[in-house]
Amino acid sequence: MRISDREQSRRNPVLLAALLVASLVVITAYYREGDAGLLHRARSATLAATAPLSRVGEATSRPFRAVGEWFSGLTVSRKELERLKEQNDVLRARLADLEEARQENDRLRQLVAFAEEQRLTQLGARVIGRPTSSWEGAIVVDRGSVDGIRPGMPVIAPQGLVGQIETVSKHASRVRLITDAQSGVAAMIQRTRAVGVVRGSIDRTLTMEYVDKAKMPKVGDVVITSGLGGVYPKGIVVGDVIQVDARRADLYPRIVLRSRVPIDELEEVLIVLGTVPADAGGSVE
Repeated sequence: MRISDREQSRRNPVLLAALLVASLVVITAYYREGDAGLLHRARSATLAATAPLSRVGEATSRPFRAVGEWFSGLTVSRKELERLKEQNDVLRARLADLEEARQENDRLRQLVAFAEEQRLTQLGARVIGRPTSSWEGAIVVDRGSVDGIRPGMPVIAPQGLVGQIETVSKHASRVRLITDAQSGVAAMIQRTRAVGVVRGSIDRTLTMEYVDKAKMPKVGDVVITSGLGGVYPKGIVVGDVIQVDARRADLYPRIVLRSRVPIDELEEVLIVLGTVPADAGGSVE
């Protein structure tokens, strides 16, 4: 005979109540008996029997849990990488600014040291315009009449003589380079003390004219300003001798120089305002 669903639903509460009563009896007996009781021994035996199965299950599930953790961490890592990338970009920009400031400080320190050694009063200036063609022999600096700049003032760099102020506006000045074809510098060969005039050319080549053949220079000799004529202070490096040609038919030898000043890389210069008096104690204004 088939038991109807209605009759089966009636028996379920009775079974559930019986199970609850049995559970309470077992729990009460478990907590009331000692550690050596029957229920405690049965629990220990059950744990011992199921421990190997637990270890196998844990070892089997470990790779799957590791993969899940890796994928979970991957999402976090991508967000973290984006944040770190932004921080890295900021730090790289700051580092570039600091490096630029360091290089500028080094250049300015060299300029000031050079001016102090030459006992010159000077005014620093930045190069804001370079030659736009190979035959243009001038640069533009950011100092003008409001800064006390006047035409004729010498312009120098740590490597040596740059040129001379040619024209002046209120906030800028044009500097004619010593390599310009219209430039002329009273100079002397440092080793022999022979004097002459250094002139520029269209291709920026420097030549020294009117040097006595009796005091012929050698390749590698240093040429400095002689101070004659009062335009340039004495002792500023003009360049190095790279070629000497003394033909018998010529009255003077042909001497070719190379300037030490890297015009295409020049960023700061000094405009010479005057010389420091001998009793100034070595200070530079």
